[in-house]
Amino acid sequence: MLKSIQAGAIAASLLASPVVFAQKVDSAQSKKDIIAKILKIQQPAIEALTIGVLSRPVNELAAKAAPQLRNVPEAKREAVAKQIDADLRKFLDDNAKPLVEKGVKLAPSTMGVALDEKFTEDELKQLLAWLESPVSKKFAESSQELQTLYTKKLIDDNSKQLDEKFTALQQNVAKQLGIETSPAPSASAPKSSAKPAPAPAPKK
Repeated sequence: MLKSIQAGAIAASLLASPVVFAQKVDSAQSKKDIIAKILKIQQPAIEALTIGVLSRPVNELAAKAAPQLRNVPEAKREAVAKQIDADLRKFLDDNAKPLVEKGVKLAPSTMGVALDEKFTEDELKQLLAWLESPVSKKFAESSQELQTLYTKKLIDDNSKQLDEKFTALQQNVAKQLGIETSPAPSASAPKSSAKPAPAPAPKK
């Protein structure tokens, strides 16, 4: 009798296990699908982040090149400035699209894995519902304007003070190095996250 009961229990467990396994697979697939939808919605932000990574060193190069234009003969200055600007923009144009494509492919194995590890399926469903909501979409559309307003006000209110302090810092460093300095570019000048700042045209 005991053996028959044990056999029946084993048989029941064997019959149930495929169902449990199927439920786990369905749950994992469901979670994977939710993450895929989240990444799809976030793709514009991912692309912008990728462009920012590419454009940051280009902007820094443009900022360093700008004061050096003063050393170019005035007759050639405008042409040199335009050529530098064209070279920087060409670099972005040539490399932005391939890097964005690689970034989009990389997102599931980086951001996707992190979402899977840090969020439960229920939390991901709530997140997806928020991202798909009209309020979330409106906020995303307004975010650039909000950042622009904040950045402009921050610079307007503090640029003079920061410029004076940055100039003093530059002069102090130059003094320690025993070199003379020319006026430095504004420390508070905003940097674009998408395109390099164009090289300044010569003063007439």
